[in-house]
Amino acid sequence: MTIKEAVRARHMVRKFTDQPIPGDSVRLLEKRIEENNRNYNLNLSLVTGNGEGLSKIAKLLLAKGVNNYFILAGEDTPDLDEKLGYCGCDLILYAQTLGLNTWWVGGMFSRKGAEKNMDKIAGRINGIIAVGYGATQGVPHKSKSADEISQYKGTAPQWFKDGVDALLCAPTALNKQAYMVKGEGRKVSLTCTNGHFAGIDLGIGKYHFEIGAGKENFQWVQ
Repeated sequence: MTIKEAVRARHMVRKFTDQPIPGDSVRLLEKRIEENNRNYNLNLSLVTGNGEGLSKIAKLLLAKGVNNYFILAGEDTPDLDEKLGYCGCDLILYAQTLGLNTWWVGGMFSRKGAEKNMDKIAGRINGIIAVGYGATQGVPHKSKSADEISQYKGTAPQWFKDGVDALLCAPTALNKQAYMVKGEGRKVSLTCTNGHFAGIDLGIGKYHFEIGAGKENFQWVQ
């Protein structure tokens, strides 16, 4: 499975089996994490074999079998949330290509539990992503239409339409899909108005749009 195929195959999963992630897959995930940390100056990490990064209320009400997770952390810069969204999205889709399932936990994580399992504390932690073998593969959620989240000046080229289609598959907090993507020529802008989660969702959205549209076909503008 490719990353592009993973965009449509991935669905949120909150209940996981007790099957451990194989060593080969762990090493591939850690290599991917290292690349993201190096390229974006982050402090992402992978924890296996315990669920301490998940809050007690999430364990009680929502989740089952969460024993592995990515920690989303980095130096507290103005663009940190966007970078965490972008690189976290890379990790969930890459995990999907390895046959794994994920749940972007967002606000229902334990900061103390996550910090306890990090090799080093650097900057701010803004969530975890549960990863493992889902009890199911999840199901698609209700989605907005392309017209509701996009505008193009003139006749939209196919790459723009493909980018919007991929954007509609992006996971967002509370499934709000609070995006507006605008295009003119080869210039594209993307905004997100999802309150506290806007930065994370913006990074996720940009990653998805790039996968669908092809980074070589356009440039981001403010």
